[in-house]
Amino acid sequence: MTELNYACMKCGACCHEIEYKKRIPLYPEEANFLIEIAKKRGIALKIIEDLVFPDILNKKILIVTYKILFEKKINGCPFYDKNYGCTVHDKKPLACKAYPLALKQVDAFNFQISVDPLCHYVIKHYDLIKSASFSTMKEIFKNEYPNAQNHLIKNKNLMLKIKQLEFEKKIKISRQISLKDFNKYLKEWEREEVTTN
Repeated sequence: MTELNYACMKCGACCHEIEYKKRIPLYPEEANFLIEIAKKRGIALKIIEDLVFPDILNKKILIVTYKILFEKKINGCPFYDKNYGCTVHDKKPLACKAYPLALKQVDAFNFQISVDPLCHYVIKHYDLIKSASFSTMKEIFKNEYPNAQNHLIKNKNLMLKIKQLEFEKKIKISRQISLKDFNKYLKEWEREEVTTN
């Protein structure tokens, strides 16, 4: 049992690039929702493709996730306000709801849950968090952990869907592709979003 209970310090580490390239992955439905909010508020939101697979059978780029391209002036998410914090807090993407827990990509098809060491709360309580057991981590991040788990499950379901489509011979994902060919496909092929619906 721990007395530690995560509370956001509104430091913005989740929403800004500090020491390394940060990404806020968005599922297609989340990207569409944020685009609508940005239009209504007059916010310059730029979203680019993130996790993609080239389907060489159908000559399509399969999009699993997008990511927010950080605003250059603030080097962060355009929905972050330094006085208020997240301005889409109640409707923010699953990756943001899980923070400071995040999905760490192990390889093209596998992810695991990790903790962002740049979060100010994590820094403040690092000695306790670094040695915490899995069950203690679930207690510390009791609101964030279910979101991280949902994020991981959704990601795994999308990877499973891609593998299932491959098994059914509806798509073919190249396991060995040159950078030159991949870039060519990115320029020339049409896109198709992969969803779990």
